Amino acid sequence: MNRPMIGAIIMSVLLLIYLAFTVNYAWVLIRDNSPLVNAMGYALVVLPVVGAWALFVELRFARASARLMVRLEEADRLPTEFSTTASGRVERSSAEELFPSFAAEVENSPRGWEAWLRLGLAYDACGDRRRARWAVRRALTLSRA
Repeated sequence: MNRPMIGAIIMSVLLLIYLAFTVNYAWVLIRDNSPLVNAMGYALVVLPVVGAWALFVELRFARASARLMVRLEEADRLPTEFSTTASGRVERSSAEELFPSFAAEVENSPRGWEAWLRLGLAYDACGDRRRARWAVRRALTLSRA
């Protein structure tokens, strides 16, 4: 198991503990005699529902993208062009220099999930997490079609 996966599991467990305490506190408020306190309790129930939904969506995204990464690795198409530091992190300057080639690959093959996933990895290496997630989501959509 890799470090990011361990971190995600730890954060998920902590979020679930927090959500359990929130539900417990909401239940205490709901059982009170005051209508105002009851309203606060019912409003507080919304937070765990939204949190559980967000956790589910993120874990589903992580699982699906990990499966695509395995498929990309099996096809021997993982990007290995980036220079790395001694700790194994990608050097951002190297990623920024190589980024146009990944973008060109998507332009040449706009329906190929592999190109989109590689573009997502390039965005991530450049430090643009929002666009990286967008590209990986596009890869997931194309892989299902």
